[in-house]
Amino acid sequence: MISSILHYDFLQNAFLSGMIIGVIAPLLGVFIVVRRLSVIADALSHVTLAGIAGSLYISQTFSALALLNPIYLGILSAVGGSMVIERLRRLYKHFEELAIPIIMSAGLGVSAIFISLAQGFSTDLFSYLFGSVSAVSRQDLWVVLSIAILVVVFVYFFYKELFVLSFDEEYAKASGLPAKWIHFLFMIVTALVIAASMRIVGILLVSSLITLPVAASLRIAKGFKQTIFFAILFGELAVMIGLISAFYLNLAPGGTIVVTSIIILLFVIVGKKAAIAIRAKKS
Repeated sequence: MISSILHYDFLQNAFLSGMIIGVIAPLLGVFIVVRRLSVIADALSHVTLAGIAGSLYISQTFSALALLNPIYLGILSAVGGSMVIERLRRLYKHFEELAIPIIMSAGLGVSAIFISLAQGFSTDLFSYLFGSVSAVSRQDLWVVLSIAILVVVFVYFFYKELFVLSFDEEYAKASGLPAKWIHFLFMIVTALVIAASMRIVGILLVSSLITLPVAASLRIAKGFKQTIFFAILFGELAVMIGLISAFYLNLAPGGTIVVTSIIILLFVIVGKKAAIAIRAKKS
């Protein structure tokens, strides 16, 4: 395995991208889960799918754009989707949850149209849906790294504001924090992370990597920062074990990463219950 990684560029790209995503997805996922915005990740992933399908169709239709990397249009559609969600949430103040099914339906509808119009890119689309070890290019790696730097800088400078918004949005607004702008930036960063993760985890499964490590972390963490630490740890374990499994078993990495995340979650839940039972017997 190690010798293969040293010899093949695509494996280096995949594992480096995976390690980066294993950090930024759970890092942002902690704030997403605590703010009860988990479903938004699913909505943005469907919008990203529309961008990818559209890009593949454009590349197939116009020969001048044959080398266009679909990740760019995927990023644009994800960011655009995040902006539309925020606009709809403000439009339907008393029914903010309506923004999610509207955007999700739009993303699926546009994706279905482009997939129906196009012919012969089912293999390429499959790699975006469920991830692919061999499809990650050096260009994709640089995009992932750039987005990761942006995410870390954003969380570093707005950590206190995000913390307050996560637990008490009304207090944040009353204390004078620019809650709307911070939330707007947060949505854009979330969209970028989803778009960056699609090559490794797949568009349809990326929300799982954002939420499952956090779900496991919440069971054992004793504080917010500890929650972030364990979420990143579980995310990295899931990505590394998932990628290695995908390499040896010739499977889609998205599936192996998500299944590994679920196994980690089950181990944590069972382990926590066992620890509580042992303490109860001792007392």
